[in-house]
Amino acid sequence: MKASDFNNLGIKPFNKGLSDLGNNIYCYLQPDGGWGWSNAGLIVDGDESLIVDTLFDEKLTEEMLESMKKAEPHGMKNICALINSHSNGDHCNGNNCVETKEIISSQATLEEMSHESPEMMAALIKQAPEMGSLGKYFLECFGSFNFEGVTKRLPNTTFSGETERKVGDKVVELVLVHVPSDKVVFTGDILFIEGHPILWAGPVKNWINACDRIIGMQVDFVVPGHGPVTDNRGVRAVRDYLVYIDTESRKRFESGMSAIEAAKDIDLNLFSSWGDGKRLLFYLNKWQNLVSLMASTKDKLEFFFDCSSPWTYLAFKEIENLCSRLDLELVWRPILVGGIFNTINPSVYESRSNPVKPKK
Repeated sequence: MKASDFNNLGIKPFNKGLSDLGNNIYCYLQPDGGWGWSNAGLIVDGDESLIVDTLFDEKLTEEMLESMKKAEPHGMKNICALINSHSNGDHCNGNNCVETKEIISSQATLEEMSHESPEMMAALIKQAPEMGSLGKYFLECFGSFNFEGVTKRLPNTTFSGETERKVGDKVVELVLVHVPSDKVVFTGDILFIEGHPILWAGPVKNWINACDRIIGMQVDFVVPGHGPVTDNRGVRAVRDYLVYIDTESRKRFESGMSAIEAAKDIDLNLFSSWGDGKRLLFYLNKWQNLVSLMASTKDKLEFFFDCSSPWTYLAFKEIENLCSRLDLELVWRPILVGGIFNTINPSVYESRSNPVKPKK
């Protein structure tokens, strides 16, 4: 590998706003593609349109929709559906702005959306000045967005595995948003182009396989979740990055390094032009935790849960199997999630001070 393999991956100008990909397909770009600055898409055929993702707040989403209406005034009068590629707020917080009856996502995405809380983000923005260096970094990442004005709206149509929809005569394949006839694919956060990806969940092999699948589509335009429009060269760059980081992190953890030590030791000169290098720590920390669990001999895993919380309910099905596979002792720790939320943002539960009287 050489540095030139990872530079200048965009194939169209990376300017804010709507970019025409041809044949009534558009992407909406937000430089610099860093934290929260996501991309979206518009697919039009005849008098129908389909929107791919919304943005991190409603003001940004309204600006995007206005530009789409100017480009496709007839198609935007009949938005047959909105597709959420995944659950992160910077791809779905603007859902309520879209005038459509149908919002589509995978079943897994819908379940994960329960973890997204614009209210909590708004509260953290207010508290950040009192949070020291962590608060400063939080504001650098998210201080440009207005979470207070977000009305959460969830998908009402879900699917498992793969499916397809039609926009006019165009066939749109899901779970990746692929328009075969026009050789365009919208990938969501499977791809960050010219920016270090953030690996919230793994295993990394799944991400590598997804890159291989995109390469096999042989499309002309690849619209990533963040960063400029690219082609297969950009997809290969992300794939090679993932393979490289996975290989190098394994070496360092096997030698006993911590996540921070590994982050300092791994040579990132090949990717010196990419933004958000600190994201590497998220992946390394996740990897180190897994390595530590695998190396333990009957260590304890403390599971903090609230029976009324969907956040912890989703883990109930897997936690015992996980502990069995890793030979861990499971320690159940009941907590009150509502109490934690109320500590962060008391207004969430203010209504309970004046409850509705029970009917007799």
